[in-house]
Amino acid sequence: MVDEIHAFAGDDRGWHLLAVLSRIEHLNGRRLQRIGLSATVGNPAGLLRWFQGNDAKPGSVISPVAEKTTPDVTLDFVGSYRNAAQVIAQLHRGEKRLVFVDSRNGVERLAGHLRDLEIATHVSHSSLSADERARSEQAFANDRNCVIVATSTLELGIDVGDLDRVIQIDAPTQVSSFLQRLGRTGRRQNTVPNCLFLATDEDRFMQAAGLTRLWADGFVEPCSPPPLPYHLLAHQLMALALQEDTLVRGDWIAWLANWPILPDMPKGAYAIEKHLLDESILAEDGGVLFFGTEGERRYGFRYFSELYSVFLAPPMIKVLQGRREIGEVDPANFVGQRHTPILSLGGRAWRVTNVDWERKEAQVVPAPARGRSLWRGGSNGVGFELAQACMSVLMGNSVPCAMSQRAQKLVNETCQTYEWLEPGQIAVTQFGAKSAIWTFAGWLANLCLAERLEAEGLKATPTNWCVEIQDTSPVSASKAFRTVLNRNNESWSPVTDRLIGQGIKFRECVPPALLRRCFEARYDCSETIEKLRECKIIVIA
Repeated sequence: MVDEIHAFAGDDRGWHLLAVLSRIEHLNGRRLQRIGLSATVGNPAGLLRWFQGNDAKPGSVISPVAEKTTPDVTLDFVGSYRNAAQVIAQLHRGEKRLVFVDSRNGVERLAGHLRDLEIATHVSHSSLSADERARSEQAFANDRNCVIVATSTLELGIDVGDLDRVIQIDAPTQVSSFLQRLGRTGRRQNTVPNCLFLATDEDRFMQAAGLTRLWADGFVEPCSPPPLPYHLLAHQLMALALQEDTLVRGDWIAWLANWPILPDMPKGAYAIEKHLLDESILAEDGGVLFFGTEGERRYGFRYFSELYSVFLAPPMIKVLQGRREIGEVDPANFVGQRHTPILSLGGRAWRVTNVDWERKEAQVVPAPARGRSLWRGGSNGVGFELAQACMSVLMGNSVPCAMSQRAQKLVNETCQTYEWLEPGQIAVTQFGAKSAIWTFAGWLANLCLAERLEAEGLKATPTNWCVEIQDTSPVSASKAFRTVLNRNNESWSPVTDRLIGQGIKFRECVPPALLRRCFEARYDCSETIEKLRECKIIVIA
């Protein structure tokens, strides 16, 4: 049984899970019954086919009839984290409030502001140690008048007791995440699911408004496994060579017979086997595969522990108070600092007393001053559907939830600013020395378009809603955009040679041509580009 199966199927963890299941079934000599559970998936039939693997045995989607309740969803604009903390402190006193923030930096900032206001505050995010998270979540579960601030670590089914309120700072990028968070409340009798959005800037406010628009329309993102996981096939070949002392070349096909992606990359699979042998990552003797000299060098240390995980983890510095591990932070927190840094971790401030770079450890003591911690990486940009929903709101379509007076005022003012928006049109406007091409296509498609415009000699910058062009008139920008948009026979993915393989573990085990094919398939924007081609391009003077 796989709980919250949508959390696996949407990335490489799902492919890894199904590969391991196929190997277990080959070892047992029989198929296992597979049961997947999810409350938030937009394509259950497609997810079922993926989960079945290559077996033709029947499967079914079971959707229990849930009692219909109308959730209590409210949208507010507060303008800053400090103001958000003030609102949280004043509202719903005496209740248990779970506050979601979609970055670790934001969690630490908000927790610090709440503790300044003497609110009992607990913290949970992935860079806290497992013990720290467990202590925080247990304390929250046993408390009453308190707040826990978390990233998506508490989005899934971790039990933190009976919740009264869910509060969302800004907005997630997917309806499915919103539904998971909304579903943490309303579980007690005579209560309803509830969520309060507190937006800290105007763009994120519109993102929250667009998200509620999609939610009210019944849209949930389809769960789409990423295409062509060649790097995971390489990992499975190495894992099988380590598992089986006498793995005959080609026998891995039987071990992965129920891996549903295998038929999509048959030629690539043999190319990877050959590449592993050519690079001496694997070696062959009498038809038997085993680790070669390069494979031993790269992965053989600590009993091949590098093969236990299929994901890259960025280098981090472990933060310790004596022997107690608090969590970990990015090394950038300690580079170029003129003074001893004060970190924020677990919502508390810590002064660094020593950094051991060889062991990647930092010793800290409690500090009275406000701290700050940095982590690289962040949430994904907005997708096409959400960007289009935001455009719908800007064109005057209603926000389908309760709004505070200041939120309603901001919606009215923003709609007046964008009064030139029309369905089926892409407007090109000018502000200062910039032109903006308002595609409302989402981050990925706009990044792809910006790269194509850069190739035309323009200085282009993508956002979720538009592509900004420096030092170019709207007329010139629109002409270049038409040229780029109507160009045929090219890959519509924002993939450059510099980015190929970034973030992919075992990329050195995949031939460069297959690695490019993988990335181009995963970041393909061609469907979105086709929709943009149907739009009329107008210049707003």
